[in-house]
Amino acid sequence: MSKRAFGLVAAGCVAGFALAGAISSPFAQGSSSDTFRHLKLFGDVFERVRAEYVEEVSDQQLIETAINGMLTSLDPHSSYLDTSKYRDMQVQTRGEFGGLGIEVTMEGGLVKVVSPIDDTPAFKAGMEAGDLISHIDGEPVMGLTLGEAVERMRGPVDSEIELRVIRSGADEPFDVTLNRAIIKISPVRGKLDRDVAYVRLTTFNEQTNNIMRETLENLLEEGDGKVRGVVLDLRNNPGGLLDQAVAVSDAYLDSGEIVSTRGRRPDSIQRFNARSGDIASGLPMVVLINGGSASASEIVAGALQDHARAIVMGTQSFGKGSVQTIMPVPNQGAIRLTTARYYTPAGTSIQAKGITPDIEVPQANVELLGQTGGRREADLRGRLQNDQGEEPAADPDVVEENIVGEPVEIGEAEDYQLARAIDLLHGLALFEARQRN
Repeated sequence: MSKRAFGLVAAGCVAGFALAGAISSPFAQGSSSDTFRHLKLFGDVFERVRAEYVEEVSDQQLIETAINGMLTSLDPHSSYLDTSKYRDMQVQTRGEFGGLGIEVTMEGGLVKVVSPIDDTPAFKAGMEAGDLISHIDGEPVMGLTLGEAVERMRGPVDSEIELRVIRSGADEPFDVTLNRAIIKISPVRGKLDRDVAYVRLTTFNEQTNNIMRETLENLLEEGDGKVRGVVLDLRNNPGGLLDQAVAVSDAYLDSGEIVSTRGRRPDSIQRFNARSGDIASGLPMVVLINGGSASASEIVAGALQDHARAIVMGTQSFGKGSVQTIMPVPNQGAIRLTTARYYTPAGTSIQAKGITPDIEVPQANVELLGQTGGRREADLRGRLQNDQGEEPAADPDVVEENIVGEPVEIGEAEDYQLARAIDLLHGLALFEARQRN
């Protein structure tokens, strides 16, 4: 993939992003009488609607809606971006945007939360991965496109919004009131937890790799040679820029393939390889994932797992293994189109499967509480099929990351999964010390 091709998050759909000069002609591969007949059908329906629909509808609205309908019918991640949405998407990849702080997708006509972003109104209000939003300010979401629903959730800073939430395990839907805010995404958080360097990535935007490197360097310096291992926390990270996922993986690998993408044509395979240099100097690593870890997060986890560079711990990841290309339409926004699947270094597609952790550790507070049954890519209607064979959807009886009524404070003292990761690194350090002796 060229340097112009990279991943992004737009309205919670983790995507690949590639600039293209123009949209190709639909007849580039040869004309077809059937194609012309179907285009005539579209023209006839268009004229009938604009002439006889009960209310006047602009030509632009009809055409843009028709384009979006064509794209959204393909899979959950393809869509049309008008000029406003395209501009918003570009702003988001730079790490700052207005809203509630939730990455979302569409499922069964409702808005589904892929993950709340740390320290945002949605996170503080207790929104969780897997929550379904059925109403926005009392108006039903059913019938709206994802873009329309996201637009309604945006608004002036400090303005109030009410969401009706359907949560697996809850007795009935409930309302959540939030105040909109400017969402400034700091993609990296870090701290020295005893003698372990803890680095959390919340998203993959343009700043992620550079800030991560600086953060880890500072932690290792603070540890003064006593750091025993590194925890790379990718939980509830919905993904982002593909080039950043490659760069983060490369930071911990000396050589080998990081990820490959394969489109429809046999000659479309593109591979990304690591360059020499490990910023952690070979320290033992644990990568934490959960059902909110998607796309770019899964690229990193899969690469480090396949190269045996890190132990992956937590729960099954989301399972979004497709790449979307953003194709600008001159003066008309852009289309986001699924153009490829991506594969881990071992050649495994995680589409609708996800990354399986080496050590399964559900989130818990002393004991396992509640059931989230978090939905994943495999549960999305119209999703892309895995070309290596289907795996069953996540077991709804599996308990995952839920303390009833309260969000888990990721990275804090009560974080059970992090505690287990640190214990594992201590155990590895002890084992290695005994081997040397």
